[in-house]
Amino acid sequence: MPRESYMRQALALARDVHGAIGPNPRVGAVLVAPDGTVVGRGAHQGAGTAHAEAVALADAGPAARGATAYVTLEPCNHYGRTPPCALALIDAGVTAVHYAIPDPTTSAGGGQTCREAGLDVTQGLLADEARAFLTPWLFAVTHDRPFVTCKVASTLDGYIAAQDGSSRWITGPQARSWVQEELRAQVDAVAVGSGTYRADDPQLTVRDLPVVRQPLRYVLGDADVAVGFTAIPGHDVTAALQQMYGEGVRHLLLEGGATVVAAFIRADM
Repeated sequence: MPRESYMRQALALARDVHGAIGPNPRVGAVLVAPDGTVVGRGAHQGAGTAHAEAVALADAGPAARGATAYVTLEPCNHYGRTPPCALALIDAGVTAVHYAIPDPTTSAGGGQTCREAGLDVTQGLLADEARAFLTPWLFAVTHDRPFVTCKVASTLDGYIAAQDGSSRWITGPQARSWVQEELRAQVDAVAVGSGTYRADDPQLTVRDLPVVRQPLRYVLGDADVAVGFTAIPGHDVTAALQQMYGEGVRHLLLEGGATVVAAFIRADM
């Protein structure tokens, strides 16, 4: 089986993780025995949980010895809430590591550590696919602020609501289901403006899909919010994003309304 197929399996494992996992990235890993059999699979489920490589090693057990690891991001090389994945791979007797893209953070260096231990290490396998998948996280850690995805629904004539506020839904059930079941499951936080919060009483949760953790929920502007929401008063977009980043948000979904969306656009966010 071509090496690319193993890396695609690792990417599929990463994509199958639903829910907020920030500040960490979505990473998948597979371990392949010398005869081409996949003996271990793993995906990271969020901060404080085992990294993808560790999950795959546990899945493989003794079969990890002599195996080749395919990982979507360079194995980490630092002691944090979990020990370095590079050392775990070395100690397990893995003989080769192929990773898609380098880690741009201070956790980098796992590739070199594995190489110095005598493992066959290559970087760049399906790099474009991995980089596209990890774009929000890569942007966030290199800009020190969350990557922002903005969801806006409008009528054919360019309006997002009726003038009298009577129109709560512009989108149809399929579009609403996509937002509630898929789009929110890919982000670390969801935010709306205080006007939208008061008018719509939104839940901003992932529906009908098992998630690692529900996204954090923010209301931007002055508002009394329910338990489970965080209000960020004022209208300073940069300060709001800095606060979210400090709270582990790497990918933010902005769901409106018009005032807060316009503020983000003016701030070039």
